[in-house]
Amino acid sequence: MSKQDTQVDENSTETLQENQTKEEIISSAPETEQETETSANQAEETAAPLTPEAQIAELEKRLADTHDQLLRKAADFDNFRKRMNQEKQSSIDYANQNLLLDIIPVIDDMERAIQAGENGLQANNASPSVPIADFAAFLEGVKMIEKRLASQLESKWGLKRFSSAGQAFDPNLHEALMMEKSHAVTEATVQEDLVKGYMLKDRVIRAAKVKVIMPEA
Repeated sequence: MSKQDTQVDENSTETLQENQTKEEIISSAPETEQETETSANQAEETAAPLTPEAQIAELEKRLADTHDQLLRKAADFDNFRKRMNQEKQSSIDYANQNLLLDIIPVIDDMERAIQAGENGLQANNASPSVPIADFAAFLEGVKMIEKRLASQLESKWGLKRFSSAGQAFDPNLHEALMMEKSHAVTEATVQEDLVKGYMLKDRVIRAAKVKVIMPEA
């Protein structure tokens, strides 16, 4: 056999061996995956099952978590319900605020008429054509009307008039229209109600217009 023939045979042998090696690698890959899956299944089969006590403990834990979530949701809903009820009640309580604000000036006019009548009686400046007794009766009638209207607005609608003379000045309740200084006070004090303030239930809907005495520096 010539050297050339020998070299060809050797090359053919090497090529055949390489192809066989590739086929073995390819054929072994699925076997490796199958072996991995088999090993995982065997591990699951060999894992110890939960005891009844462990299962009960796990279920109790889940139940406790669910119960806690339900309690939280119930508390949130209860707070929401209370807030909505408060807002609803507030809307009902103050629904007539604008109406009452329109009526308050009428009461103011009655107060001024009463004050003017009292001043007229004290100064004895009534008209000669109107007897003092008749004027006093008229004044008393106006007082009764004013008193009745104010009483009904307070009892039925919660509108309350408040006086401020002698009280410490409070910007939440009072609007200062006039000021004077005096050594007689140590803090800002309301000397006189120029126009009285009004509250609707617990809310100030009109601050009192007042004259304030300020302490001397």
